[in-house]
Amino acid sequence: MPQNKVVENTTPQSERYNIEMTHLRQRMAKIKHKIAIISGKGGVGKTLVTVNLATALSVKGNKVGVLDADIHGPCVPRMLGLKRQQLDVGPAGIFPAINSIGLKVISMDMLLPSDDAPVIWRGPLKMGAIRQFLGEVAWGDLDYLLIDLPPGTGDEPLSILQLLPDIDGVIIVTIPSRVSQDVVKKAVTFARNLNAPILGIVENMSVLICPHCNQEIKIFGESQKVAEEMEVQTLGSIPFDPDVSSDSDSGTPFIIEHPESGSSEAFMKIVEKIEKMMEEKKN
Repeated sequence: MPQNKVVENTTPQSERYNIEMTHLRQRMAKIKHKIAIISGKGGVGKTLVTVNLATALSVKGNKVGVLDADIHGPCVPRMLGLKRQQLDVGPAGIFPAINSIGLKVISMDMLLPSDDAPVIWRGPLKMGAIRQFLGEVAWGDLDYLLIDLPPGTGDEPLSILQLLPDIDGVIIVTIPSRVSQDVVKKAVTFARNLNAPILGIVENMSVLICPHCNQEIKIFGESQKVAEEMEVQTLGSIPFDPDVSSDSDSGTPFIIEHPESGSSEAFMKIVEKIEKMMEEKKN
């Protein structure tokens, strides 16, 4: 993996690339389903959705990995109780960190010397790191690998969709605001231009349920019709719950701490749809 200290490698660049790609294909062949989670803009809770979907899949008995492909702002480790986790390396490759419920996780956060250390990289270095995350990490046999991508349609999303031409699909996360859903259209078009199947849209923070009167409060306004306009299905809507944020900060996924909540139920229903789609694809 990229380190602060540069070690000279005398292998020709083209040969190194071919070796990396061979390893990548071998690693990915052991993973049944690969799904990327993207968003057109930041602030919509994409990583939170990724972490809770991965947890829900694991709760249902699947072997799950999470690749945190947000090179500049990695957040997955904190949400899964793996902040500052060190990685082990052996002949088989780099071993992902494993959290308390068995999720395998890799993130740039695990390679940085401190919390305030920034990653100041241009595109080629980021693409190289993502190739290593996919090809040098000993993921083993997995049912699902969820890939949490940074907002937008830049280097990281482009690298993933180019390196994984057989990706099972992308899930697009948004909130009910007009601004967010305008940008969703760009994410949909981006995925289509790269021939990536779109599994659907998840509308996060759809409503707030008042704890006193149990009424729905539409804090971001009415849900928009962007899914209908772009001819994409809506996988589900996740109600806003203040406990989601506090649980994420503490490192315990929301659906583990509050399995009976409306938000947890929404996550489980989305996962059921995902599993059904993957089963239909297999058949």
